Amino acid sequence: MRIRTAALALVTALSGLVLSNAQASAAEPRFQLPFPCGQSWNGDNDNSNAHQSWEIDFNRGSSAGADEGDTVVAAAAGTVVISAHQGEVNRYGNLIKIDHGGGWYTYYAHLRVRTVSVGATVAQGQKIGEVGHTSKPGNNISAHLHYEVRVDGSYPGNLRPAYFNGVRFGYPNQTLTSRNTCDGGGSDNPHDAEDVCGDGYSVIDTAQLPGSAGTVHLLYDATTGKNCVATIKGTSIGTASATTAYLEVQGQARITDQGNFTYYAGPVSAVAAGKCVKWGGSVGTAAYDSEFEHCG
Repeated sequence: MRIRTAALALVTALSGLVLSNAQASAAEPRFQLPFPCGQSWNGDNDNSNAHQSWEIDFNRGSSAGADEGDTVVAAAAGTVVISAHQGEVNRYGNLIKIDHGGGWYTYYAHLRVRTVSVGATVAQGQKIGEVGHTSKPGNNISAHLHYEVRVDGSYPGNLRPAYFNGVRFGYPNQTLTSRNTCDGGGSDNPHDAEDVCGDGYSVIDTAQLPGSAGTVHLLYDATTGKNCVATIKGTSIGTASATTAYLEVQGQARITDQGNFTYYAGPVSAVAAGKCVKWGGSVGTAAYDSEFEHCG
């Protein structure tokens, strides 16, 4: 009798564990790497004594400060529930926390700047901040993005392994290429920014347009020193509609491609080595306009 009772208790406990895990993963979003399309980043899980389990530190540059100011984007759509400097509270520094629904959350820490506020609805691939090295006072760290996936519950038991594009991260270390919004915000668009700008160009920044209207991409060709901008439509794909793309090198006239286009606007390109650029574009009334940035 005792054996049956113990066995029943064990089965009940295991069933509860299985149910709990099923509830935690049933609604998991299809997360993408938190960086613009086409960028390759190395993730490191075992090289920090601050890590509890599944956290990842991302870098791609060859020196400690090389990634400072690089764009960080939302791994999936959601609502911003934390946008604050938490240096006095913990070691996260500038932190963004996004609620993706179903009890799933992502954390983006040590940001140089935060570009979204609490309550903001963000699209997958939308810029939310820039890589930095903010932390608590006296904690000197090099620039990197600290990334976490959590579910409802108590820390650190609520940390979960990271998946990108449906594939589990190759813990403890792996280099990945981002597929975030590589479809231009609409899976039916057969074009991407690198196709539009041509050989030699790589995406260095991406802005998601409101309402998934499309994405504006800034690219760079290190051989020629040229930047290129392309706006890839995410709505009215295949139907001519108002679409624009522009590039402005500091001290020079703005170059704009605008018209009623079926798939994209651009390419617009100019030599910008050693200079700051403004870039942006629109699909219908949904628009993005940068400040002067990406200098050098």
